[in-house]
Amino acid sequence: MRLTQVVLVLLWFLGVYVPASFCANVTYDHRALVIDGKRRVLISGSIHYPRSTPQMWPDLIQKSKDGGIDVIETYVFWNLHEPVRGQYNFEGRGDLVGFVKAVAAAGLYVHLRIGPYACAEWNYGGFPLWLHFIPGIKFRTDNEPFKAEMKRFTAKIVDLMKRENLYASQGGPIILSQIENEYGNVDIHYGPAGKSYINWAASMATSLDTGVPWVMCQQVNAPDPIINACNGFYCDQFTPNSDEKPKTWTENYSGWFFAFGEAVPYRPVEDLAFAVARFFQRGGTFQNYYMYHGGTNFGRTTGGPFVSTSYDYDAPIDEYGIIRQPKWGHLKDLHKAIKLCEEALIATDPTISSPGPNLETAVYKTGDVCVAFLANIGTTDSTVTFNGNSYHLPGWSVSILPDCRSVILNTAKINSVSMTSSFATESLKEEVDSLDSSSSRWSWISEPVGISKPDAFSKYGLLEQINTTADRSDYLWYSLSIVVEDNAGAQPVLHIKSLGHALHAFINGKLAGSGTGNKGKAKVKVDIPITLVAGKNTIDLLSLTVGLQNYGAFYDRVGAGITGPVILKGLKNGSTVDLSSHQWTYQVGLQGEDLGLSSGSVGQWNSQSNLPTNQPLTWYKTKFVAPSGSNPVAIDFTGMGKGEAWVNGQSIGRYWPTYIASKSGCTDSCNYRGSYNSSKCLKNCGKPSQTLYHVPRSWLQPDSNILVLFEESGGDPRKISFGTKQIESVCSHVSESHPPPIDRWYSDTERKIGPVMSLECPYPNQVISSIKFASFGTPHGTCGNFNHGHCSSNKALSIVQKACIGSSSCSIGVSIDTFGNPCNGVTKSLAVEATCT
Repeated sequence: MRLTQVVLVLLWFLGVYVPASFCANVTYDHRALVIDGKRRVLISGSIHYPRSTPQMWPDLIQKSKDGGIDVIETYVFWNLHEPVRGQYNFEGRGDLVGFVKAVAAAGLYVHLRIGPYACAEWNYGGFPLWLHFIPGIKFRTDNEPFKAEMKRFTAKIVDLMKRENLYASQGGPIILSQIENEYGNVDIHYGPAGKSYINWAASMATSLDTGVPWVMCQQVNAPDPIINACNGFYCDQFTPNSDEKPKTWTENYSGWFFAFGEAVPYRPVEDLAFAVARFFQRGGTFQNYYMYHGGTNFGRTTGGPFVSTSYDYDAPIDEYGIIRQPKWGHLKDLHKAIKLCEEALIATDPTISSPGPNLETAVYKTGDVCVAFLANIGTTDSTVTFNGNSYHLPGWSVSILPDCRSVILNTAKINSVSMTSSFATESLKEEVDSLDSSSSRWSWISEPVGISKPDAFSKYGLLEQINTTADRSDYLWYSLSIVVEDNAGAQPVLHIKSLGHALHAFINGKLAGSGTGNKGKAKVKVDIPITLVAGKNTIDLLSLTVGLQNYGAFYDRVGAGITGPVILKGLKNGSTVDLSSHQWTYQVGLQGEDLGLSSGSVGQWNSQSNLPTNQPLTWYKTKFVAPSGSNPVAIDFTGMGKGEAWVNGQSIGRYWPTYIASKSGCTDSCNYRGSYNSSKCLKNCGKPSQTLYHVPRSWLQPDSNILVLFEESGGDPRKISFGTKQIESVCSHVSESHPPPIDRWYSDTERKIGPVMSLECPYPNQVISSIKFASFGTPHGTCGNFNHGHCSSNKALSIVQKACIGSSSCSIGVSIDTFGNPCNGVTKSLAVEATCT
């Protein structure tokens, strides 16, 4: 962590922030947001404060600023802040004021998306479950009980920000606020009440007198003065609903989330940069990355259902807070290029023309300043003639010309370094008590099967789970006893239908079978062969949720749990018994949850006999020593089944390494050309959706830590390991056709030098220690997997070694003047892979 970041951390913990010269007045017009009378081109990035830790915030924010971000955008999470009606939480990861102040301390603006509906793949869309039980309530429509609660919470957040002088109108960093969220995607289902609701929401928000504009995204009928904004992979074709409003993009998806049982999506940076450049080419002036840092769904915060604990989102800053290259660096260059055009962009609308099929030019002129964007929206390379000059445009790319002559950046040509990383694994270093020489110190407690708590209750029929548990736990037990006469020779089958999300069936205390839904179909239907004994038999069904629905019309009405039927088939003489209407006994949650076993400091933990493994419903505990160093830490849960984990009492989330993604759908590489969608570029097919789970460094003590697991289906905790994230290689691959580095734009002399290959070590105090690969000619491949092409300069390796080894960074001109000409008539490139230590 740099010295400036350390200072910001200290200032934040002291409750102090040093604001930049924030504005006193924020308005907007047709072209842009207007801050203190000046139109601005603004680049924004989403960081959700609860998906990281307060200790991480200053570094994440500084890395965002270093990447060219002007604004940090975040949702406000109602269920985090008001878990019980009237009881508020703004501590720890919920310290919203602290987060906004940390952004201000870095000199950045804030877009506060109050909602209070968030979606965000967050549990129940951000609504607290107690809201569901208010008599007569209907969510997100013209309903008085809902509107009263929504107004109360929105006003609570606005008042909190005002008390801390955090709105721009008070000299603070907040320049925008959002009310509602993507309601236009579902409002048709709410009929006329939806329209009156959105008008009410707009009026309510503006009445709170924040002094800054309000936004509604995906809301074409957003009433004045609310700015309607676009969300999507591309928003260049978006037009505001009034000529008095600026073209605003609140969610440009940097990748996509993934769910347990699914492959992992990613989005090539060439396509992401293309989308951004197209937006500014066609008149946009405010663009936000969703996400710039995705982070982690700690605890039970995931929505979906089935959304994974990782919310990495293929973002420019990864889940662990490490810059993802080349995405971060290429976008940084793009942001610099766009800011060089700001004077013209804010002054006028573009003049757009089409010089050929799939070709488009946009020109901004003001006074002597001329800016041009040249776009090839086809998938094959093309050449465009502009102002008497010829320009080569790769397919699906935009070239930016800040002077209408020279290309400063093409979105398909990456000058930034790339990196490869891995997790260096090490076995769990268990802390051994001084009175015990045992090398393994796992202890355990078995969670009882079925009813074990005094607050259990009985009802006839099968109850819906969310209404029964109010989401106090993932778990709900359904239990009954039946008497069976002699059943010799029969093979009974227990047929169970559930609204989801998963279930385990126990017969006479033993696990008989399980069923699991998936993100696309949460409902579960299973037929489990069982064995019954003559006389009394117990049937205990454990139903569980994996994050509640967060999106869609009337999503709050989507239920869960075993609503039936539950039928015993194949009894003696072929008879069938429908158990659905019988009297069932119910238990919300687990005995171990009520006892507080997750802290590791209570309970009668057993360590005196053989460790039970591959047994369902088992709590495990061990003490361990944290991995050394400062690199990010994860736990690899390979060997475990499904459950939740806690480190020093902090939940690191649900783990489920046994849920394997489909074997189909992934490719070795992804062609960035052509429209992107969330299933276009996938990795991890045929593998567990997630094996590594982030443990924030601030949750760890150097020597003594407690890890607690609740294993639901069966696993072996001795197989888990730690991983620390390591950067293996830094690479660059630059061709003779690349533009010069953007930082050299200001020097006409240096601009004539041409393209340059640059390397830089990712951490302070590192130097380039070796060159693993260097080739000038026709190399191919990707970082970590470069290969020589049909021609290669025999001087490349020695030249690169001389220029780079021993330095923290180096730059080399990519030309035949430097390396000689190994082959005529082809465009050559330089590819280098280096190691930093």
